[in-house]
Amino acid sequence: MRSDSAGSEAANRSWWDSDVEAYHAEHAEFLGVDAADGGFVWCPEGLDEADAELLGPVGPGTVAVEIGCGSAPCARWLAARGATVVGIDISAGMLRRGLSHVREGNPLLAQAGGENLPIADGCADIVCSAFGAIPFVADSARVMTEAHRVLRPGGRFVFAVTHPMRWIFLDDPGPDGLVATLSYFDRSPYVETDDDGVPTYVEHHRTMGDRVREIVGAGLRLVDVIEPEWPEGFTQEWGQWSPLRGAILPGTAIFVCEKPV
Repeated sequence: MRSDSAGSEAANRSWWDSDVEAYHAEHAEFLGVDAADGGFVWCPEGLDEADAELLGPVGPGTVAVEIGCGSAPCARWLAARGATVVGIDISAGMLRRGLSHVREGNPLLAQAGGENLPIADGCADIVCSAFGAIPFVADSARVMTEAHRVLRPGGRFVFAVTHPMRWIFLDDPGPDGLVATLSYFDRSPYVETDDDGVPTYVEHHRTMGDRVREIVGAGLRLVDVIEPEWPEGFTQEWGQWSPLRGAILPGTAIFVCEKPV
């Protein structure tokens, strides 16, 4: 069963193309997909870039690249603040969903994978991925190397992923999801298949240590790791994310990195 880069990309492209309507029916409002200026929400806990400012200053003259932009609410949010933005996603269906909101060609939306960014060396001030790509990529170390390549010295790379601790639990927002069932150290990909055994969804696990080693190995400097706490009074569930689980263990890890000057 292929879980290499090409196999993962093919399966996940098909998954997201087929899931566009259902995904947006459930999540579009939360993400700001249809808002005039989009929205930049980092994770199911609702951490907003407008408050967190993990990317640093954004304005006219800023060049930003978003990996796994989906229907581009984050890319549009950056563009509304004056940045020149390229949003990249493997799913044409997701990109089409956001295209009607794009103003004057900014952001530019491109179909591509995170392991091979169609971006020139050293041209970006910001590279970001708000929960949209890294877990679905077989060679996440390659994504770190690509981010380093396209960033200018002093540029910032910020990405959010499912917290590695979640790998040991079932995807259940209730009490059954609080029982550890898998090894944290088992890096075998999670694969779903159709009736013919063809992979239709692939997700890859890396430990916290793996993430740090990939970041440092790419030549980036790790500035911070954010583990958003579940907001008080926040009741919205998103898959395995829920108030019950959020009160006990982190659901998201956000890595803030910089390219050394």
